[in-house]
Amino acid sequence: MVLRDVEVMKLVSYAADGGARLGVLAGARVVDLARAGPALGLGPMPVRAEDFFDDLATCDPRARRIAAAAAEGAPLPPESALALDGLAFLPPIRRPPKCICVARNFAEHAREAGLQVSEIPIMFARFGRSFVGHGEPVVVPAVSRQVDWEGELAVIVGRATAGRITRDAAMDHVWGYSIFNDVTVRDYQFRVTQYTAGKNFRASGPFGPWIVTADEIADPHRLTITTRVNGTVMQSASTADMIFDIPTILASIAEWIDLEPGDVIPTGTPAGVGFKRKPPVFLAPGDRVEVAIAGLGVLANPVVAEG
Repeated sequence: MVLRDVEVMKLVSYAADGGARLGVLAGARVVDLARAGPALGLGPMPVRAEDFFDDLATCDPRARRIAAAAAEGAPLPPESALALDGLAFLPPIRRPPKCICVARNFAEHAREAGLQVSEIPIMFARFGRSFVGHGEPVVVPAVSRQVDWEGELAVIVGRATAGRITRDAAMDHVWGYSIFNDVTVRDYQFRVTQYTAGKNFRASGPFGPWIVTADEIADPHRLTITTRVNGTVMQSASTADMIFDIPTILASIAEWIDLEPGDVIPTGTPAGVGFKRKPPVFLAPGDRVEVAIAGLGVLANPVVAEG
């Protein structure tokens, strides 16, 4: 059969055979890139997302051809196609070069927190070791009971910068989008002026369930974000309400550090977090937290106690 490219693709990381593997979504199946590539005459393909983004120029077109072939019913090795139901999801990128989060990017969220709306993007770092995938548990640490949710749109960088970039050029560096839940341990966040500890607890960063290529999202600034805890809506807003849009965020980051393929940039959370509710509401063992973004799917995670 003639292999053609597809414009739209969903990239999925999952656990199998004792390690992390990478595939593309094809209906209700995930097609393993490393196993399908050689079978379709496309040569070796990366096993992990980190390797995929290391050689994006080569891997991207091949992955799109695999996605198209699967959609057209091409014969694939039996072990290369897995049912989506029951898949052990991992964070789409487990060890990104950087994860730079944006704080207070929705005016209503800044107001509910009693904080000023900043004139420039406020940024902090997250580490990949804090990530969990779709369906994996968020852990309430033994040292705190103030674990809060923050549903966010995440930008995935696909092209490196070399020095500063303009707002007009910024979107050329976007490869795709995903969902991020910037789960925060509030007492650790606010006991000092730096966010680092409160934003980087073990198993506190749900990310996924997949990455959707930018082609599929007509306007990332017109997406609805909804966060639910045990089925109750806690956050509901549009990315149109962001104070700083994606070009501004990327250009601001590039003022001080180069962007790299595979960087993850969560763009801020809307109003409706738990610590400012009356009375405050926090995640507890037995809860289920979900973040849904139009066009990207639903990121859902159970909540468990440490240990």
